[in-house]
Amino acid sequence: MAHEHVILTGAELTIENLTGVSVYGPEHEKVGVVGDLLLSADETIRSAVIDVGGFLGIGAKHVAVPFEALQFVHDGVGGDIHAHIGWTKDELKDRPEHVRTDDDVGFTVYAPPLV
Repeated sequence: MAHEHVILTGAELTIENLTGVSVYGPEHEKVGVVGDLLLSADETIRSAVIDVGGFLGIGAKHVAVPFEALQFVHDGVGGDIHAHIGWTKDELKDRPEHVRTDDDVGFTVYAPPLV
């Protein structure tokens, strides 16, 4: 039975809902997990940092992609939230690694709390 994907709307697009979700590529294969969000000075989400590869977050490459490149959905009412992107895992691995610095001018990096 196919899943009914429902696109998240404004009220559902919260930092808490978006970080830690699985990201799937064009062939519906898992390509990574949203690890961080990059926010502008007005707290608008500008980019998502996808953790690609690795195991349980260890050894993953951190790749920043434009927020608009991701489509966040959930499986029906109350279903799991995940994201879709038009890039494969290999294409993401070929992108430059995002390295956090103290002088990320105009950006605040949000990292979800460790549980």
